[in-house]
Amino acid sequence: MEGVEGVGKSTLLPVVKDFLVEQGVDVLHTREPGGTQLGEQLRDVVLNTDQEIVPKAELLLMFAARAQHAEKVIAPALAKGKWVLCDRFTDASFAYQGGGRELGEDRVAIIEQWVLEGLNADLTLLLDASRETSLERTKRRREFDRIETEGDEFFEKVKLAYLDRAASYPERIKIIDANPDFDTVAESVRVQLIESCGQWLSAAVES
Repeated sequence: MEGVEGVGKSTLLPVVKDFLVEQGVDVLHTREPGGTQLGEQLRDVVLNTDQEIVPKAELLLMFAARAQHAEKVIAPALAKGKWVLCDRFTDASFAYQGGGRELGEDRVAIIEQWVLEGLNADLTLLLDASRETSLERTKRRREFDRIETEGDEFFEKVKLAYLDRAASYPERIKIIDANPDFDTVAESVRVQLIESCGQWLSAAVES
């Protein structure tokens, strides 16, 4: 699941997990940056408001956490037949560092290929909301972290980068309108899961 801050990922992730479990799927729920002891430590570094991090360093820290996550958590889970539900994955680096930090898609793609060697999500739900909606929701939660303190121009670049990714990979990345109330968005998510995962769900139940 992807999207800028405040689109509702944290509240909707349990909806996805519960839906998959109800279908008989063995689900591992994890997040990025994070998912491992090293990843969580790097998450603290990246999001710490007292830390000044240049864009290249931020990108490399994200992929350092991702390398550990992919090798120690995601790949072993997939090998056991589990489904991995991840709060952000590589599309986030294309959006935040490639777009928001203006490092460019090509640079991110080079690191992605080296670190992940072709590992990617089968389905990405991209939650999309207006800046006004996402900012209002973010303010309700807690104090802002280092990335959340960025301004509107940064998040507009992030959003456009996400939408560009969705346009480039329409079979994998499905855009969910996250502006309505929770129940409406949750139902849209369930409908998209049924449409996108029908065959996979059948195979999971049969196995």
